[in-house]
Amino acid sequence: MKRFRYLFLAAGFVGAFVYMTSIAKSRFFPAAVSGAVESGPLFEEAKVVRGAGLSNDELNNIEIYKNARAATVNISSTVYRRDFFYQVIPSKETGSGFVIDGEKGLILTNNHVLGGSQKIVVTFADQAKYDAEVLTKDPVNDLGLIRINPRKKLPSLRLGESEGLQVGQKVLAIGNPFGFDGTLTTGIISSLNRSIRDETNRELEGMVQTDAAINPGNSGGPLLDSQGNVIGINTAIYGPGGNIGLGFAMPINKAKAMLIDYRSGKSYKRPFFGVQTIHVAGEWAEALRLPPDGGLLVQVVQRGSAAERAGIRGPREVVIIGNYEVGVGGDLIMAIDGKPCERRDAVTEALQKKRAGDVMELTLFRNGRTTKVSVTLGAAPEQAQ
Repeated sequence: MKRFRYLFLAAGFVGAFVYMTSIAKSRFFPAAVSGAVESGPLFEEAKVVRGAGLSNDELNNIEIYKNARAATVNISSTVYRRDFFYQVIPSKETGSGFVIDGEKGLILTNNHVLGGSQKIVVTFADQAKYDAEVLTKDPVNDLGLIRINPRKKLPSLRLGESEGLQVGQKVLAIGNPFGFDGTLTTGIISSLNRSIRDETNRELEGMVQTDAAINPGNSGGPLLDSQGNVIGINTAIYGPGGNIGLGFAMPINKAKAMLIDYRSGKSYKRPFFGVQTIHVAGEWAEALRLPPDGGLLVQVVQRGSAAERAGIRGPREVVIIGNYEVGVGGDLIMAIDGKPCERRDAVTEALQKKRAGDVMELTLFRNGRTTKVSVTLGAAPEQAQ
């Protein structure tokens, strides 16, 4: 009897052991042991808060894009050239532009987008196409104005003010980079009054630098402020290929000057002053026995220039300050039109608002005293136009 009891207890322990181990295996290794498919979700979804709104900045971007997209166009220009075998072949350039007068069909763009084209086609966001004619060009500032004959009143953009722009200010660029039409990029103004050289080695002055992505095909498109006003025309990038965060736009005030000249029947001529200067202030100014506020010390006066005709004086001798040779004994330009010369590009900045024939008032430090001189600006030589 005891033997059967022991056998019964042993069988119970064995059964319990087998049952427990099989449960453990199926719990921790279900697929490996039984080949069963685990039920339930494979991942946990993010909890979406219904009705969550966009930020004010996002809403601002969206609103500006909706308003400006329809007025921004793709421009395709065709130039007929002869190849090595003197066969005439078409060469196409593409870029962007934007409507400034929806009734008259006036469109602003870059001069290099138009080139020497014989045929210009403008394409809108709704794929409507128009042939265009060139009304005027300003090669010096890489600007161009074209006209189409619209079948209806077109949406247009407001021209803002590029005087008083601030580094750090938000900007938006719209264009057709690499043929991808209607592209919006955002960024800030990185710097002002930059001078760069274009593909023809012509110097473009007073440019607005931005980190908003600008690529080939963006040229001629609008650079907008947070109110949707055009403050510049996207013109160039630094370096070959594509965007590296160094984009440049021509200030819209230069385009306004071209438009005013066109309306009055004048052709734009770049103002020319004719000096080379260096900026001195503080210890350098005191070492040269100049006012501590400093200014622009004249180093070269070009022959036949407006500066020479006005009697601006260049250096009489050269001295070494630090590691630099500095011409001294000439005029120190302390202010232009009443504005102190606190930057080395003060002359360039002042000329942005001028045309050939305009007068520029200079405050000079000469021979130990302050004097004022009026300079009537000339026109830049033809090769610089």
